Formats: sequence, C-alpha cells, structure tokens
Amino acid sequence: MDNRNKPGMPNHLFDGRRIILASQSARRRQLLEWAELNFEVVIAPTDETYPLNLTIDEIPIHIARHKAIAVQSGLANEGYPVIIAADTVVVLEGKIIGKPASAQEAFEILSQLSGRVHQVITGVCIIGRTELLFSDITSVEFHPLTADEIWFYINNYKPYDKAGAYGIQEWIGVTGIKSINGDFYNVMGLPVSRVLQALKSGSV
Repeated sequence: MDNRNKPGMPNHLFDGRRIILASQSARRRQLLEWAELNFEVVIAPTDETYPLNLTIDEIPIHIARHKAIAVQSGLANEGYPVIIAADTVVVLEGKIIGKPASAQEAFEILSQLSGRVHQVITGVCIIGRTELLFSDITSVEFHPLTADEIWFYINNYKPYDKAGAYGIQEWIGVTGIKSINGDFYNVMGLPVSRVLQALKSGSV
C-alpha cells in the first residue's frame, strides 16, 4: 500500500519526509487516508510477547515499539523515514481481552462487555530522527446486548481480527454503544490526531 503520490495531501507539514505505517491493519490505514497523509505500508514479522512486569498501559507501547523497530531494521540505509506503529488492547476490570479465536469465544467476550464500561488503550511508537512513545485511553460503555444481537453481529461481521471482538465503526458500535469518553478513533486503532500533532511538532 503506497499513498505517496496521491495529490492534495499536506506534505509541507512534514518536510516531505517518507512516512511509513508499520501495520497491516486496514483500520489504521483508513485513518491515515482520512487524514490525507502521504504514507506507505511496510510490515515486518514481530514478536508480540512482552515482559510480565509491564503495566497494562505499557504493554501496547512495548509491542508497538517492537513493530516499529522491526521495520526500521529493514530500512537501515534509507535515511530517517518516519515510522508509525501501534498496538491496541481492550481492558475490562484490569484484564486484557484479546482477539477471539472462534465464534463462541467472540460471543463470550461480547457477553462480558455487555452493559459495562471497558477501556481501549492504543500504544503508539513513532521513530524518525528520534523516538516518541505514548498511549491513549478511551472508555467505552455498551448498552446491555441480547444474545440475538451478539450472534447477529458475529455471524455477519466475523470480528476475529479485533481486540475485544468488535469494531466500533461497525453495526455493533452504531447500535450497541451507550457512551464514549475519549478519542473515538483511538478505539478504531489509532489516535490519529495525536499522531499528526506529533508529526507537525517536528519532535521526531
């Protein structure tokens, strides 16, 4: 995926530097496209394990950094491109809720989230001439969901690649979410406005 030649993007904000999204997530790619940013997608195999002594909000930052470094290592002789990597976790009562491995697991996860508040934490690593690490937290509350609603969503949207077994931009977000406290786009997988502010600041 390479958007570098798309017209009308604000290249002047970033000194014309090469910008790389180190993620295969279609949602993160979509968010940068919506921001009219010139970028390309480069991914590299990454170990997504983490030390057990990390706090929950440090875990997605740790994984995002490993994603960025893995891509950077393959670009050793290409100057200082800006590499953006992210990782998102869903947290319910202090426990990380991962991606479902089956329809039944997706049903169990969404049943746990039904009628309750959970947090979505996205860790971001931006590497350029320097390195910037941060995380963003959004609280999400679901209305109580019926079993029929949950199965309708699972059968029609198959959310097996999504932390917490849902995509906020999909049917279940439109119909099932009661309130959001924080950045909506953070729940989609990237606090894109905060990323752009970091790029415009020249800090990386």
